[in-house]
Amino acid sequence: MARLKAAGVGPGQRRLNGPQTTGRQYRNLSPALHGTTREDNVPVPVRDGSRLLADVHRPDADGRFPALIAAAPYPRQLQDLGAPASIIEAGASDFWVPRGYAHVIANLRGTVGSGGTFTFFDEQERKDLFDLVEWVAGQPWCDGNVGMIGLSYYAMTQMEAATRRPPHLKALFPFNVTVQVREATHHNGLLSKAFVSTWFHSLGVLSAHGDRLYRRGLSRLLRKVLAIPAVHRRFNHTDSVQATRALQLISRFRRDAHPWDDLLNAVATEHPVRDAWWDERDLTGLLSGVDIPVYLGGEWSNVALHLPGLFEAWEALAGNPDVRMTMLGEHSLPWPWESMHIEALAWFDHWLKGRDTGILEGPAIRYWLAGAEQWRTADSWPPPATHTALALNADGSLTPDERPGERSYATDGANAAPAQLSWTSDPLSCDLDMVGHPELRLTATSSGNDTGWILLLQDVGPDGKATDITQGWLRASMRHVDEDASETGRPVLPMKTRDPVPAGEPVDYRIPLVANARRFRSGHRIRLILTSDDTREGFRPMMLFSHAPVGTPAVNTVHSSSRLLLPILEGE
Repeated sequence: MARLKAAGVGPGQRRLNGPQTTGRQYRNLSPALHGTTREDNVPVPVRDGSRLLADVHRPDADGRFPALIAAAPYPRQLQDLGAPASIIEAGASDFWVPRGYAHVIANLRGTVGSGGTFTFFDEQERKDLFDLVEWVAGQPWCDGNVGMIGLSYYAMTQMEAATRRPPHLKALFPFNVTVQVREATHHNGLLSKAFVSTWFHSLGVLSAHGDRLYRRGLSRLLRKVLAIPAVHRRFNHTDSVQATRALQLISRFRRDAHPWDDLLNAVATEHPVRDAWWDERDLTGLLSGVDIPVYLGGEWSNVALHLPGLFEAWEALAGNPDVRMTMLGEHSLPWPWESMHIEALAWFDHWLKGRDTGILEGPAIRYWLAGAEQWRTADSWPPPATHTALALNADGSLTPDERPGERSYATDGANAAPAQLSWTSDPLSCDLDMVGHPELRLTATSSGNDTGWILLLQDVGPDGKATDITQGWLRASMRHVDEDASETGRPVLPMKTRDPVPAGEPVDYRIPLVANARRFRSGHRIRLILTSDDTREGFRPMMLFSHAPVGTPAVNTVHSSSRLLLPILEGE
């Protein structure tokens, strides 16, 4: 039976949460004309004889329509639940279907009823996605034009599918994407343990259940409650900390050990450095052959998970002329994900329906400059900037001129030395726009033969309130940089070997911080915090993504010859 309702931003429509465009106006967009019909648990055959399960939401009208696929290991049955959970990222079916799109939400192999065994972002998964795209294109309700949509793992599968070049895949809209999973699980050699263990355990719990829990009983009542407009509006600013805590709660329930514990062991223990196992899960080399249109996007606050992957994808797709990239401000991608749908509609209407929407007009890059609270544009990334060097002085100041000396801290808290250090600038005399990739050139001595370097960059207001901007990480034994591997000027850390740190000797490190955009306003101060263990009290990592400590107890000493390099827009 068709359901006649539509989500959007117009009168009488279910109101979507979050920003819907990058501050632009579009034209000739598909109107909401259709009711919705759906088929649940549709089997999709793939080449090895397994069957994936999909829910198909499509217009209740005769004819054929373009299709948007969202594929991930998360329960397809929950994508219309309306809960503020980070697993609800496939997009709003009640937005797409009324506007003349089929929305196909599929589970990857081995998850939530799909056949086979989950293999985690490997070649088998890419083959399945090719088969899924071509199956959808061949259905009597599809006109042969297929796009893909979604956040996080739903974004990752888009990039996976594109590397296999299915003939009917015409456009992608991946937001919060990762293209090499080691960068999401290990931050330059440091295991992101709080995220990795929680994520695999949660997948095991979620995949152990099906329709009985996700579609019936209490879930029916919950859908009605969450759909109340006043309740729904409360989720407009759901952030990553809330999402992380929700996953932590889910992960505590019972789960099957296989394959989830096997995969966790592979990530955390069996493959500590880059090897063939990781290479199979790295798309960067494969993306150079992708020529279909890709609209990349991310959120500046997603520092500890997907933001690095956004820029890796942009660089890997450098030869593709039909790529656009957007970086959004805080709370721009709340859960359940239904923000940026008008922007996505302008994209898919152009590429799948041939409508003149204006989506390609203007520079290829748009980004939100926090602090200035305005949209900026660029033709290349990073935009032209001059790296301003600030010395990490012995008195805790951060200044252009060096004040010689050194400072020490302990990695284990067993002696009187502090557990972390910070350096703070004087109040700024004018606004500074930092846009691009910061970096720390660190000179340090450690009494141990390995340690972690964990950085946090903050904007401190006149009232003393500190706002986290971005982070950087490095395992000291994986410090070697491939100077010739990137044209961006950022350090490339191969991570294929470990080289013990010479205890008691000064060592130079290049530690990249994740790119960001921020106006440090006049009167504000810039602060850099350094620690080696972010599981200890007193340091709160962004997104609560703490790391497994490395090395033996040690005292680390930072020399004032160290420099924080900030990319300041040219002319400032």
